[in-house]
Amino acid sequence: MNPSSKVYETQLYEIWEKQIYTKALRTVAGEDVQVLDVGVRNDDNGGPDYRNARIRIGNLTFVGDIEIDPDYTDWKLHGHNIDGKYNKVILHASLNNKNKHPYVYSRDGRKIPTICMIEFLPKDIVEKLSQKPNENHVDGKHGLKCYQLNEIVSKEEKEKFLSHLGMQRFNKKCKKIYSRLKELKFISEFKIKEPVISYELSAKFHERDFSHSDFNIKEIWQQLLYELIFEALGYSKNKTIMMELAKHAKIDYLMKIEKDGVLVNKYEAVLFNIAGLAPKIQTVKDKESIEYLEKLNLLWNAFSHLYDGEYLSETQWHFFRLRPQNFPTIRIAAGARILNEIINNNLIGTLSKKINEIRNPNVLINSLRSLFIVKSEGYWHSHYIFDRKAKNDIKYFVGAARADEIIVNVILPFFSVYYEIFGNNALSKKVLKIYDLFNQRSDNNLIIEVASSLGLKEDAKRTVISQGMIELFRGYCSKNKCLECDIGKVVFN
Repeated sequence: MNPSSKVYETQLYEIWEKQIYTKALRTVAGEDVQVLDVGVRNDDNGGPDYRNARIRIGNLTFVGDIEIDPDYTDWKLHGHNIDGKYNKVILHASLNNKNKHPYVYSRDGRKIPTICMIEFLPKDIVEKLSQKPNENHVDGKHGLKCYQLNEIVSKEEKEKFLSHLGMQRFNKKCKKIYSRLKELKFISEFKIKEPVISYELSAKFHERDFSHSDFNIKEIWQQLLYELIFEALGYSKNKTIMMELAKHAKIDYLMKIEKDGVLVNKYEAVLFNIAGLAPKIQTVKDKESIEYLEKLNLLWNAFSHLYDGEYLSETQWHFFRLRPQNFPTIRIAAGARILNEIINNNLIGTLSKKINEIRNPNVLINSLRSLFIVKSEGYWHSHYIFDRKAKNDIKYFVGAARADEIIVNVILPFFSVYYEIFGNNALSKKVLKIYDLFNQRSDNNLIIEVASSLGLKEDAKRTVISQGMIELFRGYCSKNKCLECDIGKVVFN
């Protein structure tokens, strides 16, 4: 391959996701690298290429972001070294590194190990890297390459494959939830404190066999549900930082706060201050905002001394190109109220009781949904952001469509894991039945376009099918795995 040839980053993403190497990875500094989880592709306009990756460097396991560049010098050339959004990068991967530099540096001066990918790739892959990838696709970001051809596949065959993928996606969520549950148990048992960027899990964790008795701790399940709901509230652009907020403002810290009639305001004070979103009063002009901030500051000053963690930065939050309803300020206001239900009103017990006692699936679905529809109130009833009154009052912090997303992506897989751990097979099967029957309200553009491309618009509301569409696009279509897809095998053969 000619070093001057242009390399397309989408090709490097495919290499990273497939992990096709001729030998074990090593950093330029000589440390062994094992990729445990490649992470989730970041579709935002800014920030690292992959979020929530899990890698082992030497004997230490790290969780964080991955940045991939054609050349080592792109890190500085693109300004990543002065951009706070790249402070959580745990590994830099570049195709070329002419001078064998072992590290790149984050804005806060942290050394980030780097690998030179070309040293580990098969020759045929290297030769193809300068070839421009096929950009044939239908109009719209999530159209399918087979959109004009898949009519030869019957509706029943498509539905069967999508249903299979939908269940596959559900199982992936369950595995992710169980993995985090084990981490929370281990962290609490050995009093490990999670830093902002990454945490280390010793060999003891990887060798540990967990049993159901390890998880008889209420606070671990509360923390897990808290993190998962906050991630779901963050929508696409703020889901990672919302989960980080839940990991910072932990349940065990919140439990130290004195319980009284203004608990929701106290949780708002905690969340907005740790999130770095609460402005200084002297910079605010709106009278209602001043009064609200004075209340938050009064509450925060009473128990801020109990908090010994780090703070997030305002620059880490995304407002750009979001509908005001999805602003992180509104989502945090919603989160404070759901958090109150988790800590003080036994939300987990309430959900489990409903799943256990309500026999009619449709009644159960509506009952679960009602617990996550959050009506607006207080300051955020008339504000989307600090110091600016909204033109129209806000009716809901969480509407029916977002409540459905929480049930599908959080509550059902959460309780599937919960019942499996404690050996309640009947309720575990019931959760899967609910998932299979669930029809959700959604305006997800990916689902709309995939459904249109497959001629299955009427099926898009059925959760197991719509989740299958997401899995189809992300696992096959976007990775050009047409001949591994049951639909593609018929169409292209």
